[in-house]
Amino acid sequence: MIENIKYTVLAAFLLSAVVLASCNPADSRGKGNVPAAEGEKGAGDIVFREYEHDFGKLTEGEKVAHIFSFINNGAGDLVISSASASCGCTVPKYDRKPIPPGEGGTLEVVFDTSGRSGVQTKTISVRSNSPSEVVILKISAEVLKRN
Repeated sequence: MIENIKYTVLAAFLLSAVVLASCNPADSRGKGNVPAAEGEKGAGDIVFREYEHDFGKLTEGEKVAHIFSFINNGAGDLVISSASASCGCTVPKYDRKPIPPGEGGTLEVVFDTSGRSGVQTKTISVRSNSPSEVVILKISAEVLKRN
């Protein structure tokens, strides 16, 4: 009985090892939805016009938005695979279509000040097939308590 359990565990382990080994480790850098032709043309290269935005003074409960503009300076299509914020009060929105070389796009960040007060700094991590796979954007504001 115990011998059968050992063989079952060993078989499961070996099967898992084979499945993991069949993945392509040479291209496992989290590049997400990179188009197949990207390897032939080169990678996209995301360059933002600005990396930080200060909303200034806001009143608690306000919802504000800022649009970060970027351009693809690479030789191939740029694909943003994800954009995630450091806090649930901040929501990034972006276009998921590939962006050809020389063209640009935008990433909108909406910040909800509800339940917040004081100086607030939030970051947005943008992942893409750019050589700098993760770009960090930052928003900040001073949120004043509602009277």
